[in-house]
Amino acid sequence: MERVELRLLGTGDAFGSGGRLQTCFHLSGTGGDVLLDCGATVLIAMKRAGVNPNDIGWILLTHLHGDHFGGLPFFVLDGQFSHRTRPLVIAGPPGLAARVEAAMEAFYPGSARKQRAFEIAFVELEPRQPVEVGPARVTAFPVAHPSGAPAYALQVEYGGKRIASSGDTEWTETLVEAARGADLFLCECCFWEPKARYHLDYQTLKEKRPLLDCHRLLLTHLGKEMWEHSKEIEFEVAADGQLVVL
Repeated sequence: MERVELRLLGTGDAFGSGGRLQTCFHLSGTGGDVLLDCGATVLIAMKRAGVNPNDIGWILLTHLHGDHFGGLPFFVLDGQFSHRTRPLVIAGPPGLAARVEAAMEAFYPGSARKQRAFEIAFVELEPRQPVEVGPARVTAFPVAHPSGAPAYALQVEYGGKRIASSGDTEWTETLVEAARGADLFLCECCFWEPKARYHLDYQTLKEKRPLLDCHRLLLTHLGKEMWEHSKEIEFEVAADGQLVVL
């Protein structure tokens, strides 16, 4: 059976809680290298881990908040200056291309229109419509997290394994669909108790855990409250740089 590796490059929230880098997961196997989310700290995380950005052929995005897609301007510019020639495919919610180009122009005016030695193709994901993105088969499930475009939990089939990511969301029954049959479910858990909409909290997740038909659950995106209660957490917590072999 193929060896599939998932390197958890960044497992934190938008605010560096717990000293963690922003969301970014590196999936690799014989099919090639895929990134799942691409937070603003992506290059720091990749270079600490010895991952070459030019080896990445495909990037999958759950939603369009800066701590999940804000690393793309830096990733693209790094490719330009390191003489990348390999095409890059970026898949995510509708409106993806315009948001990425707007971010590039905001950070580095003129960069979105600059001629490059590599092509970028954008793939818009639609709810519950499986799409082949390079070596991965990706299915998007709508979740509750306003971000200027639809927000998704993603189920990714790669190398005979199934990885699910909640993205950011309050509890919604679509998480049950996304996690179904997953070898690994990466689930955000921002708060300790119900506090605000659009993010999960530990008490709700603990109650709903029996509904999640996944082999392994890893908590990510922990906020300040969660770290204050870290010794009370009964689920496995993801760590920056952690390697998961599937």
